[in-house]
Amino acid sequence: MTTPYPGAFAPGAPTPGPGPAGEADHPGGAAGPEDQDTDVTIVGGRPPAPPAGLPEQPAEPVPAPWPAAPANPALSAPPSPPPSVPPSPAQPAPPPPPRPVPPPTPAPGAPALAKPASGAPSAEQQEAARAALVRLRAEVSKAVIGQDAAVSGLVVALLCRGHALLEGVPGVAKTLLVRTLARSLSLDTKRLQFTPDLMPGDVTGSLFYDNRSSEFAFREGPVFTNLLLADEINRTPPKTQAALLEVMEERQVSVDGTPRPLPTPFAVLATQNPVEHEGTYPLPEAQLDRFLVKVTLPLPPREDEVRVLAHHAAGFDPGDLDAAGVTAVAGPAELAVARAGARAVQVRPEVLAYIVDLARGTRHAPSVLLGVSPRGATALLATAKAWAWLSGRNYATPDDVKALARATLRHRISLRPEAELDGVSSDVVLEQVLATVPVPR
Repeated sequence: MTTPYPGAFAPGAPTPGPGPAGEADHPGGAAGPEDQDTDVTIVGGRPPAPPAGLPEQPAEPVPAPWPAAPANPALSAPPSPPPSVPPSPAQPAPPPPPRPVPPPTPAPGAPALAKPASGAPSAEQQEAARAALVRLRAEVSKAVIGQDAAVSGLVVALLCRGHALLEGVPGVAKTLLVRTLARSLSLDTKRLQFTPDLMPGDVTGSLFYDNRSSEFAFREGPVFTNLLLADEINRTPPKTQAALLEVMEERQVSVDGTPRPLPTPFAVLATQNPVEHEGTYPLPEAQLDRFLVKVTLPLPPREDEVRVLAHHAAGFDPGDLDAAGVTAVAGPAELAVARAGARAVQVRPEVLAYIVDLARGTRHAPSVLLGVSPRGATALLATAKAWAWLSGRNYATPDDVKALARATLRHRISLRPEAELDGVSSDVVLEQVLATVPVPR
């Protein structure tokens, strides 16, 4: 049985009503049952619906996971569109694989769909890649118990060529999750422990004088890898945090005026403790905005914690993934196919307008000091397309947008000091915006 990754968003899942912050600005009233959704934290859940989301509150229900691996992936049929977006002449229904997906024909007078990216892989290749990524969650669960939702969040980030920020108290398997994911994807990974005395050159690399050649040479830093585990990134001062800005945006390191490209694929998977913990430096807004998603790992429920202890009692060693039986079930080739398939997902103009309205709604909320930027809106578009592809569809719906809105936007909102003192969080603001912005039908 599969479960959603932490912070996953499930279309159609119940959404809490609007919070106290934003009621004056959004007079839309309480949300109906179909507009309600869970927090964007990452908690395991086992709902039957195909799409899934990123939950954050351990006490709240978790959204549905992405489709489970079919018995015969080549013959699996994609799920039908959610009830909120019924198929019509203007909304094409997805064709059954493995035949290539033809471009839909809009009804007369209806706006045309965005043109899909050229060079998209075949339907057979996409089904094989999707099945491999579905198996990924079961493989990671051999070492990490109760955090299936987090796996889904990281997979969405990788499909979008984005970076992920994992937040949770010490001891909830943040580091083990990243190490196991890298092993399951057959990707090179390096771990960098951020400390108050870490220097920028310790991250990116630096020049040194080579006595044998009598010249300066470049020694590569830990960022020259596929998955960089930036452990406890908020325990290092801003000067060292800034060393990752060019790395995350340009995917290169410039030393002595010479740019040096990083390997492909490349992603920063950073972990951090809650900022209220002693000895932490909150990440600046410019760096937070470079993380595609923020996944919160809560403490596991009692039954999962019992399973963790039983796993250790049976001899499990977190430092020995080979003994745990973790093997590679996917690799860079499957990841490349999945990325191309996600880029080819089509989005209708009204869904694009819905994303813009959500971003603009955060800027006008009374509790917000700094709302979602245009980069945040493009990030939400990318994650919604990736989620639609993982759900077996070649088009994105408003439910895909709602499912990924919390994990994609929560870390891009800065609250007013008085709102923080009143206990308002960015998730409360997002709930209010999602409840009041009209959903296209």
